Amino acid sequence: MQLDPNPTNGCFGCGAANARGMQLNFEQDDQARCIRGRFCLGDEYAGGPGILHGGIIAVLLDEAMGKVGRFRGVRAVTAELKIEYLRPVPVGQEIVVEAHEVEMNGRNMFREGEIRSAKGVVLARGTGRFVDISKPPR
Repeated sequence: MQLDPNPTNGCFGCGAANARGMQLNFEQDDQARCIRGRFCLGDEYAGGPGILHGGIIAVLLDEAMGKVGRFRGVRAVTAELKIEYLRPVPVGQEIVVEAHEVEMNGRNMFREGEIRSAKGVVLARGTGRFVDISKPPR
C-alpha cells in the first residue's frame, strides 16, 4: 500500500503541506510488516560533494521508523534515535529505506531501519525508541 504525503501535514519529512519539506513517499508492506521507500535524492540534500548530508540520512530513517506505528494503529513520537553511518550515501542514485518494529514494552516501541544502495549494500542503519502518544499515560 502506497503512503502518499498527507496534504494537510506540515511535517518536514513526509508532509505535503510543507513546500520546503522532502514530501517523502513510503509504502506499507503488510505481509513483511515493514515500511519501505525508494528515493533518488539530489544535490540539494548533499553534505559533502556527491554524498547525502548526515542529517538527511537521520530524517529518512526517522520517518521510516516512525511510520511503523501504522501496523499497530498508534501515533508515536521519537524518544531516542541512533544512527550508524556505515558508508557514504550517494546523491543522484536510488536508495532503499526500510524499517520495522523489533519490540514493544508498554508505550515504548523499539524499531530498526536501514538505508541500502539499489544493489543491496547497507549504507546506514538506525535504531529508535518511539513513545505511543495515542493514549494519555497512566
